[in-house]
Amino acid sequence: MLSLGLTGGIAAGKSLLSTRFRELGAVVIDADQLAREVVAPGTPGLAQVVAQFGQNFLLPDGSLDRLKLGSLVFADPSQRQALNAIIHPRVRAAAQSMKDQAGPGAIVVQDIPLLVETGQGAAFHLVVVVQASAETRVARMMATRGMSREDAQARMDAQASDAERAAAADVVIANDGDPQQAIAALDALWHGRLLPFAANLADGQPAAGPLTPQNVPADPRWPVQAARLAARVKTAVGELAVSVDHIGATSVPGQPAPDVLELQVQVRTAEDLLAAMAPLAAAGFPLSGRTSGGGSLHVSADPGRAATVTALAQAPAQHSTG
Repeated sequence: MLSLGLTGGIAAGKSLLSTRFRELGAVVIDADQLAREVVAPGTPGLAQVVAQFGQNFLLPDGSLDRLKLGSLVFADPSQRQALNAIIHPRVRAAAQSMKDQAGPGAIVVQDIPLLVETGQGAAFHLVVVVQASAETRVARMMATRGMSREDAQARMDAQASDAERAAAADVVIANDGDPQQAIAALDALWHGRLLPFAANLADGQPAAGPLTPQNVPADPRWPVQAARLAARVKTAVGELAVSVDHIGATSVPGQPAPDVLELQVQVRTAEDLLAAMAPLAAAGFPLSGRTSGGGSLHVSADPGRAATVTALAQAPAQHSTG
């Protein structure tokens, strides 16, 4: 299963892309929809919201007055944090339940407005960010949501910055102009990268084609890209990992190198090395072979980002005697 996180600032166009993802055949999990469901009348989530904020945030029919509560929490970070502590764990649990029901070859897209703010990027094979300028987003909120300019700006200020989202993004799709241009970019991503990535994951094989040996000029994005991959590896391997490091030529600032990111994972024992192979494969790094020193070499299944992970054990395997 290929797992994608879809995010973007308010009014950037997440709904446009999530609709297109669904049309293309993805399983789309809408965090906003789940956030409404977990505080529906009669749910423990709504009861906790009322206990935290009071009965005056309920409508006459017993449902949550989302507009009133939204005005409060977007103006007060401490209140927003309190609400998020109620909502987010329930949304994540509901999303995981839906994800568990998807087939092994599925492409699952989780539409999460606050993906960057909640630090969830490492849980996905890729993060797709839809981006639009601040002025475009303000104009959309004023035109389609009836917000004042001040309220729209406050909503944007309460979210991550464009720079923070860009750092978390494996793919950025611009949506400032004609929506069809954004859809065309998504279609190209789907057919050129996502479908083969999902097939590689299902088959447990690296991306097709040799890792390029030619040097290219140093890319300032390499450290950021490597950091994203390292975070995914750490999340996948968990406590088995002693360290995850960006190594090789792309780790040297300003140095031309083959455009292949190299990561090294250290685990404690050979037993841990064996245990790490399956989670590395599930994270998008299927086993490709063994190193001369007894480690394991994993090559990315993502056709859009050449990368390798070498896993090494600090201690030899323990053998019983007798």
